[in-house]
Amino acid sequence: MAGKLIIFSAPSGAGKSTLVQHLLKCNFDLEFSISATSRAPRGVEKNGVEYYFLSPEEFRQKIDNKEFIEHEEVYSNLYYGTLRSEIDRISDNGKNIIFDIDVAGGVNIKKYFGDRALSIFVAPPSIEILQERLKGRGTDTEEMIKKRIGKADFEMSFAPKFDRVIVNDDLEKAKTEVEQVVGEFLNK
Repeated sequence: MAGKLIIFSAPSGAGKSTLVQHLLKCNFDLEFSISATSRAPRGVEKNGVEYYFLSPEEFRQKIDNKEFIEHEEVYSNLYYGTLRSEIDRISDNGKNIIFDIDVAGGVNIKKYFGDRALSIFVAPPSIEILQERLKGRGTDTEEMIKKRIGKADFEMSFAPKFDRVIVNDDLEKAKTEVEQVVGEFLNK
């Protein structure tokens, strides 16, 4: 049955995006939900591909018009959210929807859609290993890594609110586990 939702949330560096990309290559009839943001595009990012880029004013107008399933103001005038129109667009195309989203957004989407959604929290084996992974990426400053680790402690507290927790201590094992969990959910 198309129109089911698969929600992935995790601290930065836990492997959530890698697992989402893996599932998109499997034969589950999934389409990625593109989030909206009020931040400017980075590098070669394109509107409607990585994000729907909106001005803070446009974002607030859509909030006022109740066009979001969930949204969050991360910093002053920096918003992220999931548009109702994105959910409708994918469902109308007969696809299941997969999200790569922060923990608060994941919990909110699960609450909104209930049994139509499966929420999966990807956990690192430990905070120390998470820190090593973030350093190994080579994309963040030492200060940003410290911020991400601090945030990870907070994000880990959300794990019990998800339907499933998958500890990503071995990537191939985690890929197999998410395939099984998602396959069972979609075939219900």
